[in-house]
Amino acid sequence: MWDWNNIWSWWGGMAMMMLWMVAFWGGIIALAIWVVNKLTGREAPRPGGLERRDPLEMAKERYAKGEISREEFEQIKKDLS
Repeated sequence: MWDWNNIWSWWGGMAMMMLWMVAFWGGIIALAIWVVNKLTGREAPRPGGLERRDPLEMAKERYAKGEISREEFEQIKKDLS
């Protein structure tokens, strides 16, 4: 027969088992997400937004697009060197 005096320890065991199952499946899901991100080459966004670019490369792009004149480009090159 059941030992009704020990029913709370049974419920405690059930609660622990449920917590372990949630932790187990949560870990499996987190691991799967991590593996997919590694295989697809996607990374988390870096703090500060966009990657830092070389200022001279940015000036070259602006000059190529016609956003700045040759004199402005030469001045930027001189300032950066």
